[in-house]
Amino acid sequence: MKTLIVSCSLHAASKSRQLAGELESFWRSNDAIEVATLDLRSLGLPPCDGGPSYAHPATEQLQSAFTEADAVVFAVPIYNYDINSAAKNAIELAGRQLTDKVAGFLCAAGGHRSYMSVMAAANSLMLDFRTIIIPRFVYAGGDDIPDGGELNDEIRKRVAQFGEEFLRLARAIHAA
Repeated sequence: MKTLIVSCSLHAASKSRQLAGELESFWRSNDAIEVATLDLRSLGLPPCDGGPSYAHPATEQLQSAFTEADAVVFAVPIYNYDINSAAKNAIELAGRQLTDKVAGFLCAAGGHRSYMSVMAAANSLMLDFRTIIIPRFVYAGGDDIPDGGELNDEIRKRVAQFGEEFLRLARAIHAA
């Protein structure tokens, strides 16, 4: 089973990218899964315009990455009680390639009060594309990952729990 971890932050010192790196390290250390990564900063995606943007080479690269994956994890920053616009744009441009696939979320936010912010994107994926959303996700507030610092042990534990549950459910669904 091939799983894609998508780092959706466009910030150079991204905390959600740290969460993605932790999950990738966890999975690679256990040889648990075939892991691929994609950083949206490297793609230069056009804004979704409902037309020509779908034929842009970067969009086609994203669509191909989603198509090749059996499951996808989105590592997203939370801005203003929602996932960032780069993640939304990626879903708008290539969400159709997530039909009947498994997806999950790792979230980094400035505070602790927007922990349900991923639900709008999850609902859209479920309803628009029949993506199967893993019910566990990781939410790390501002003090869980200090600026320029390491993930704390609690967040590492939650990422490992997420990784184990994601694999268990994705394998069961993929095998069905």
